[in-house]
Amino acid sequence: MKKRIFVTATNTNIGKTYTTKLLLKEFASRGLLVGVIKPIETGVVDDFAPDGTELLECVKQLNHKLWSMEVDDIVPITYELAAAPFVASNNTPLDLKKIKHMIEDMEASCDVVIIEGAGGLYVPIDEKTMMIDLITQLNAVALLVTHCSLGCINDTLLSQKALSDKNISHAVAFNCRDNYENFKIISEPYFLKTNQTVLKVDEDIVKICDVLYNL
Repeated sequence: MKKRIFVTATNTNIGKTYTTKLLLKEFASRGLLVGVIKPIETGVVDDFAPDGTELLECVKQLNHKLWSMEVDDIVPITYELAAAPFVASNNTPLDLKKIKHMIEDMEASCDVVIIEGAGGLYVPIDEKTMMIDLITQLNAVALLVTHCSLGCINDTLLSQKALSDKNISHAVAFNCRDNYENFKIISEPYFLKTNQTVLKVDEDIVKICDVLYNL
């Protein structure tokens, strides 16, 4: 059984791509063949998918079996408008079969596939589908990437509840960037006091991978 890990976040611009690359590198360092998919990317102008290109360059260095892949093999669905897929696509129904087929093809050359979402959990994809629904539909476990700024307690708890309500196995990682000192004062005490494990993307990627692989 191949491992599928869906990287989501409390909002856009939280650090999903950055975290995904760290996960790929750590799993590869363990001798595992890694793959990556970003099912939907918006803001793709002149056929240039920024996130997809970055992920492709990373994974090709880590898995020799993927050396011939192109961006289209990483990002199956793209839209030009930088907006929620529902808006960017004018409510085009999600082509779930296309995404599933691409993941299954990649799994022929991989032990672990990292699936990077777009935006947060309740970004609408079409009239019937939110980003959170993709996690279940793709039979993946989730990594929730959250920020460390003021407000992260509320944002993290809301997203955790959404995942728990749908019975999605998940871990949480804090991407502190340059906010670590403030986080220790204004937010981390709550998580520690309520017996929640605080894993930081930059410091604890080994532990994060351990947790995800065993979910």
